[in-house]
Amino acid sequence: MHDVERFRVLLEEERARKLALLKALRSDITGVSLARQDSNVDDEHDPEGTTIAFELSQASALLDQSRISLEQIEAALQRISDGTYGICAICGVAIPEGRLEARPWTPFCVSHASGNR
Repeated sequence: MHDVERFRVLLEEERARKLALLKALRSDITGVSLARQDSNVDDEHDPEGTTIAFELSQASALLDQSRISLEQIEAALQRISDGTYGICAICGVAIPEGRLEARPWTPFCVSHASGNR
């Protein structure tokens, strides 16, 4: 069986990083949105640099990805609590430790990972 406590610590550390990132991204989005409201610049036709709309789009995409990652981490922590961590959700085979080290939140063995990320 896997060293579940070690993976719990890894997952909790990753959760803390994701929560900090989500907070920073929300702050960035708010700041860019406020700057956009207070400005009459036509950033869509400015040949210099990136547009505010592009920056908002990028930050929103990162926010969505971070939320999904956080959900996966929370689910993995729940599997630890349930006693099912490290067991493939599809076939019930133990997930190799190397895979858990690379993706501690994964609920799938290597064989079932390709279609279920």
